[in-house]
Amino acid sequence: MADRINLEKAIQEVNKGELAFCKFLSANDTGLTGAHQSGIYIPKSAVPILFDKSGVRGANRKLDSVKIRWQDDFTTESCFTYYGKGTRNEYRVTKFGRGFELLHKEHTGDLFVFVKRTEMDYAAYMLSTEEEIDGFLDYFGMSPTDTGTLIAQKIIPEEIKGQEIRKFIDSLDVDFPQAGIMSATARAIYNTVYDHIENIVKKPDDELVAWIHMEYDLFRQLEEARYGKYVLHGFSSMQAFIDAANSILNRRKSRAGKSLENHLAAIFDGNQLQYEAQIKSEGNKKPDFIFPGAAAYHDSAYSAGKLVFLGAKTTCKDRWRQVINEANRIGTKHLFTLQQSISPQQLDEMKTENVILVVPKQYIKLYPPQYRESIMSLRTFIDYTREKIS
Repeated sequence: MADRINLEKAIQEVNKGELAFCKFLSANDTGLTGAHQSGIYIPKSAVPILFDKSGVRGANRKLDSVKIRWQDDFTTESCFTYYGKGTRNEYRVTKFGRGFELLHKEHTGDLFVFVKRTEMDYAAYMLSTEEEIDGFLDYFGMSPTDTGTLIAQKIIPEEIKGQEIRKFIDSLDVDFPQAGIMSATARAIYNTVYDHIENIVKKPDDELVAWIHMEYDLFRQLEEARYGKYVLHGFSSMQAFIDAANSILNRRKSRAGKSLENHLAAIFDGNQLQYEAQIKSEGNKKPDFIFPGAAAYHDSAYSAGKLVFLGAKTTCKDRWRQVINEANRIGTKHLFTLQQSISPQQLDEMKTENVILVVPKQYIKLYPPQYRESIMSLRTFIDYTREKIS
């Protein structure tokens, strides 16, 4: 929770501030190299956040008594220094006080976010976890290679997202498009805003969650466009209200499950995994995903040990048992869910029934510690399946 709060505050500061800068703390910044330089190095491209003009070689320059509010928790009176004498030609933020804990060696690799609020008044954040760092970069449409300079275009990703969503809604000639169109549009808008298409392979867990968030935003805004006026102006009768409410709730329930399946399929396609969705196994059963596909599953000569089953359920506290009797040839069932933690009792029952959970990597830490090693991330499942069916 604290990580999320830090992230949100850092984003808010950037959006409100006059200028903002971010960089990953280097070993030199945190003293791991043993160099004599002190403070946080600021590249020349970001000089405007420190001084009104560049330093002049041959002379040092200082701006003292600068107030910096760290983590929205405590304040230092620090110094901006330009070192221009001798062979040096660099800018640093210095003077934090003895034993400044945010520059200890364990903070090497943290994302340092530095915001100029007003003259002599600054805010600073150290984002340490992957969730914080990725969340910050994704919000501003940055990749790690974009750091080390001023954050020039604040809040533009949110503006672009809003524009793309409105453009899609305005283009529709139906009230609600099919689930597959909604999911594909959400992915397209996400890729337009953030341009992190490589994460399908590099960070499939993050990409999947981001797509689902985007489709949720898209769907809610479409709901507002379709039903907002009726809510504002009222209904002609109680029955009209109930009918509208039931229609909204049923559509929401239907969308959630199909959305997850659609985005998982896009992840598998992006990772070039061979699979088929909703094949017929036994009777009228239709497993969500069979790897490598129906032909292999129904070929008795094809080794069952080279088949992989994956069920997909947005939540599974009770419904996980539904996968036990699907795809009888496959003894171990994998089940992907967005459920954030399940009771030890149910996890023990899953183990007894040979059901292995697959959840987004960032959710694994929310499960009881003694079960985390047995839970797969989406990235791990993809690697496992590729090896299994090859």
